[in-house]
Amino acid sequence: MATASVAFKSREDHRKQLELEEARKAGLAPAEVDEDGKEINPHIPQYMSSAPWYLNAERPSLKHQRKWKSDPNYTKSWYDRGAKIFQAEKYRKGACENCGAMTHDAKSCMERPRKKGAKWTNMHIAPDEKIETFELDYDGKRDRWNGYDASTYAHVIERYEARDEARRKYLKEQQLKKLEEKNSKNDGEGEGGGVEDSDEDDDNDELKVDEAKVDESKQMDFAKVEKRVRTTGGGSTGTVRNLRIREDTAKYLLNLDVNSAYYDPKTRSMREDPLPDADPNEKFYEGDNQYRMSGQALEFKQLNIHAWEAFDKGQDIHMQAAPSQAELLFRNYKVIKEKLKSKTKDTIMEKYGNAATEEEIPMELLLGQSERQVEYDRAGRVIKGMETSLPKSKYEEDVFINNHTSVWGSWWKDRQWGYKCCKQTIRNSYCTGAAGIEAAEAATDLMKANIARKATSEDAPAPAEDKKLATWGTEVPEDLVLDEKLLTEALKKEDERRREEKDERKRKYNVRWNDEVTAEEMEAYRMKKVHHDDPMKDFLN
Repeated sequence: MATASVAFKSREDHRKQLELEEARKAGLAPAEVDEDGKEINPHIPQYMSSAPWYLNAERPSLKHQRKWKSDPNYTKSWYDRGAKIFQAEKYRKGACENCGAMTHDAKSCMERPRKKGAKWTNMHIAPDEKIETFELDYDGKRDRWNGYDASTYAHVIERYEARDEARRKYLKEQQLKKLEEKNSKNDGEGEGGGVEDSDEDDDNDELKVDEAKVDESKQMDFAKVEKRVRTTGGGSTGTVRNLRIREDTAKYLLNLDVNSAYYDPKTRSMREDPLPDADPNEKFYEGDNQYRMSGQALEFKQLNIHAWEAFDKGQDIHMQAAPSQAELLFRNYKVIKEKLKSKTKDTIMEKYGNAATEEEIPMELLLGQSERQVEYDRAGRVIKGMETSLPKSKYEEDVFINNHTSVWGSWWKDRQWGYKCCKQTIRNSYCTGAAGIEAAEAATDLMKANIARKATSEDAPAPAEDKKLATWGTEVPEDLVLDEKLLTEALKKEDERRREEKDERKRKYNVRWNDEVTAEEMEAYRMKKVHHDDPMKDFLN
C-alpha cells in the first residue's frame, strides 16, 4: 500500500512526527480529526481519490480529499463588457491624454487618435471603464465557455431560419407560376399538349429535392471497409473505399520486370507507363501521369496557373479562398483572348488580304508600284528613300548635355568611352569642339615625343667609370701583394678577437679602436670567416 510522503524542515520535526504517531497507536495521544469532527484513518493516504475496498467504507465519499468542498470565495461571474462607471466633465491629472479616461494611458487607448487630445482641448472626455478582478477556481480558469452568453446564438438560428423561409417561399412561387401557366393553356391540344405536360412535370421534379439520387449516392459504398485509425481500444475511426474491381489485373502485375515503372505500395500509384512499347489501342492503363495530363485535370492545372499569374499581376484572386470567382475570371479571360485573337486575325487579313479567298488581287499590289522614290548606287545599295527607322527603347535617346552634339558612348579609345564630338573621356565634361580635339592631339604627340626621347636616353651606354675597389670589398684584385709577416700578425689578432667574443672575461677594460683596415687584416678576416654554405665548415677548426 502506498503511503503519503511528507517533507519535513529538519530531522527533529521528523522525529517528533514519528513519536506522535506511536503515541496515537498506543492510545496515549488524541486521534486526528477532519473538519466534520470525524476521526481520520491514518492508513488512508490523504491524496487518494477513492478509498480501498478493504477499509469497509460505509458509502462512497471524497471527504479524504484535501479540498473536497468548493471555496465560497470563488465566483462564477464574468466581466461586464462595455460598462462605464463615471463620466468626467474636464480633464483630470493622470488620465489618458487622448480620450481623458482614468482607467488607461495614451499608449493603450483604443479610441481613434485625436488631432488634439482631451488633455489640451478639455472636451469630449471619455467615461471610465469598469475594471473587475475575479478569483476563479481551477475549473473556472480553464472553462473555455466562461462568460459566453447563449442568447447570442439566437441570431445565427434566426439567420438560417430566414434563409430556409425565403427558399420555401421561392419554391412555392415557382410552383404557383407553373400551375398558372398550365391552367392558362387549352386542355384539348392533342399530343403537343401531352408533351408539354411531361415537360411541366420534369420542371416540377427539378424544383424538388431528388431523394432517389441521395439514396443512390449513399449506396455507392460497394467496397466499404471500416478500420480503426491510431487507436488501441477506442478513438476515431476512418472509412476506406477500395474502388478497384477485383477482376482487373493489378497495375504492378502488368509488367514483372524489376526495371520497369516504379510502383509505390503505400499510395498504390504508378506514375510511368508499365508497358510503353505495347499497342496504345490495346492498353487500358498508361500510368497515373495520363490522368494528370488529360481531361479535367489539365483544365484544373490551367486554372491554377491563371490564378497564380493573375495574383502576381495585382488581381485579388485566390484559387482556394474563392474558387468560383477564379473559375469565372478564367472563363472571361478565355472569351476575351478568343475575341482578341479573332480581332488580330481580321486586322491582318484586312491589311494584307487572304490568299485563300477567290478575290482578285489589285494591280497595285501585283506590280508593286508606289510614289516613293528610291536611289541606288552601282553596287545596288540604297542611298536615299528607304532609310530604316531605328526602334525606340524605353530609355532616353539623343539627349545632349553640356553643349555636346553627340551622346556619351559614341567614342571609344584606349578602353574608355567618350564623346565623339570633342573626343573627351570624362562624362560630365563641357564640349570643346574641334579646338579641344586639336589640343588633345597636340598633347598626345608631345607626350609620345617625351617618351621616345626618354627611351633613347636610357638606351645609350653610360660612360665607364674607373672605380677603385676598397680593400675590404667582395672582389679581390689580381695584382694584390700581401706581406707574409703582416698577414701572420693579422691572423693572430683575429684569433684573439674571436676568443674575446666567446669569453667576455678576457676582454680588457680599456678598448682601443682602429678604423684603418689593411689588406692583410681583411685577408685574415676572410680566411677566418665561417662560410655557412661550405660543407666542410665543421672541420676547419
